[in-house]
Amino acid sequence: MRPTFEVADIFRRHGSSYRRENAGHLGRGKRRVMGAIEACRTPRLGGHVDACDDCGRTRISYNSCRNRHCPKCEGAARKEWVAARVADLLPVPYFHVVFTLPPGIAEIAFHNKAVVYALLMRIVAQTLQTVAADPKRLGAEIGIVAVLHTWGQAMTHHPHVHCVVPGGGLSPDRSRWVACRPGFFLPVRVLSRLFRRLFLTALARAFAHGELRFSNELSHLNDDEAFTRHLARARRVEWVVYSKPPFGGPDQVLAYLGRYTHRVAIANSRIVEVDDDHVAFRWKDYRGKGRDREKIMRLDPHEFIRRFLLHVLPDGFHRMRHFGFLANSHRRDRIGLCRQILDQPSSAGERSQAGKSQPGQSHECPDCRRPMRRTGITVAPVSPPRPSSFWCDTS
Repeated sequence: MRPTFEVADIFRRHGSSYRRENAGHLGRGKRRVMGAIEACRTPRLGGHVDACDDCGRTRISYNSCRNRHCPKCEGAARKEWVAARVADLLPVPYFHVVFTLPPGIAEIAFHNKAVVYALLMRIVAQTLQTVAADPKRLGAEIGIVAVLHTWGQAMTHHPHVHCVVPGGGLSPDRSRWVACRPGFFLPVRVLSRLFRRLFLTALARAFAHGELRFSNELSHLNDDEAFTRHLARARRVEWVVYSKPPFGGPDQVLAYLGRYTHRVAIANSRIVEVDDDHVAFRWKDYRGKGRDREKIMRLDPHEFIRRFLLHVLPDGFHRMRHFGFLANSHRRDRIGLCRQILDQPSSAGERSQAGKSQPGQSHECPDCRRPMRRTGITVAPVSPPRPSSFWCDTS
């Protein structure tokens, strides 16, 4: 069922005034995202006509923008991606590990998204692989699916990485499976300390190579001594690494992947009211308990748009990455080896095609439930209201 309110409604209602008010510092990438979401599934992107031969009903379906920041477009991409991941599941427990940047470092990330987000993904994987390879811990090569999120429940900037990790790995000679202890993957304190040390070392190296830039309230960090002091303060705080209990089974792993991999800053279903003065949406305050966590936040429409656009990723940045024996370069071979060692039939992964829609599959008529067939296409207007509306970032 279509939500009552959508991010697209907010952009269409308040986007023009937001563009005018922020014309001097609204980048091309954010304008593209706004235009794509506004145009999504409207006549501005064209569409196709379906007809039912039984009851005669016709329906026009407008094309989606396929922008990865669009709340409406990620559903189909998520289903297809999760279906493909079924083929990677192994008959072992899976763990959920979360790495979070502290506020002082998150500020640096906000001003240097491409560099620091890439560092974050790489250092998270390096941390997990280093600790897991230690013979005193696990002594194995593990596999990692890592997903970058940059938001909290209130859409403020909160960069962190969610990892789904099988509970074990391949021995150094790849001749056997090394299982972790029941209900326990790796010590979070060891992960936290190594994560902090590796990340700050890499960040200092990036600064020394001139890869970081600072402006406005962080402009003082362009000075070597000020930057060094800033990192020294970050070394004195605890960096949060959280390892959740293992998933109950493959279905829970897939449910998690479906919720997290293709998520955007806010789902349309969380928006409860939109008017000229406010946008209201549901959020969870994790400082509360029970029902006290569920709250409604009201923001000025321009503030809502600003927070949403905080999370537009740099062009070409991959927010989902695979490491270890799940790395793209050798995933099929390594998973085949793991199945052989674990005595899992190779056909177990063929379920990935079960829920996958086939090209050209017909839609069901909402009236008589019979298949509808495509009878034509609709053409998008030659002169769109805004050129930015057709810029669709699908990276």
